[in-house]
Amino acid sequence: MFEGFTTQRIATEGAELLVRRAGEGPPLLLLHGAPQTGAMWDRVARRLAGDFQLVVPDLRGYGASSKPPADPGHAWSSFRAMAADQVQLMRALGHERFALAGHDRGGRTAHRLALDHPHVLTKVAILDIVPTLHVFEHVDQQIATSYFHWFFLIQPEPMPERVIAGAPLDWIRHSLGGLGTGREAFAPEALAEYERCIQDPGAIHGLCEDYRAAATIDLEHDRADRGRPVTCPMLVLWGANGVVGRAYDPLAVWREHATDVRGRALDAGHYLAEERPDETAAELAAFFG
Repeated sequence: MFEGFTTQRIATEGAELLVRRAGEGPPLLLLHGAPQTGAMWDRVARRLAGDFQLVVPDLRGYGASSKPPADPGHAWSSFRAMAADQVQLMRALGHERFALAGHDRGGRTAHRLALDHPHVLTKVAILDIVPTLHVFEHVDQQIATSYFHWFFLIQPEPMPERVIAGAPLDWIRHSLGGLGTGREAFAPEALAEYERCIQDPGAIHGLCEDYRAAATIDLEHDRADRGRPVTCPMLVLWGANGVVGRAYDPLAVWREHATDVRGRALDAGHYLAEERPDETAAELAAFFG
């Protein structure tokens, strides 16, 4: 994967991130979701590297980046901390302003970054989510069933960690095979990367801490910013066959949280970049280009 990309480690104030880089043109940061790594962007990155200077990290807590220390308040794993990582990372690479696309947890990091650091973003693309606060404030049986992992992973440690550690490959395969996307959509190399990473106890803990933060400190931040919109142009893409496409009107929801929103559904489940890489890349290229 990532043929032609260079790989390095870059330290931020609170973590050390694995980063892949390639391409020419304006800088574009690509952020992955859970339970994945930056590997999810491989197919899309191949299609964008001719037009953009791509930066593809593993988020803190995931992949080959730093894993969370003991943190009863979960601040280390908050989207605010993840967003600050990305600003510091891009600055270290010489990019004071940049475009950003984020899927799943990467999309939530992008939303927080757009609120905390609006001056650094030229445009932002959000893939297959609605805002975290909206999810928690509109839970029904459909969401509780489809997003059961949200409510399992936020339980106090070490119970979720022990359950996943008992059958990590079952967990990752179930996670990737749900939400409207079949496991056949994933490249074997990417699937092997996700399977390898989930067997690391630090990565399991990082996954749980991400979701614990989302249910605690991230909600505090989101409530404090209620009514303050994202002001840069926003592209919203979602899978028509996934939870977001079935449960929400994504454009209507995001227009309550941003001033300039456009987007559409793709014929996919949750994992757009791997199930529909050509369409996803084309949408991103048109928007950012």
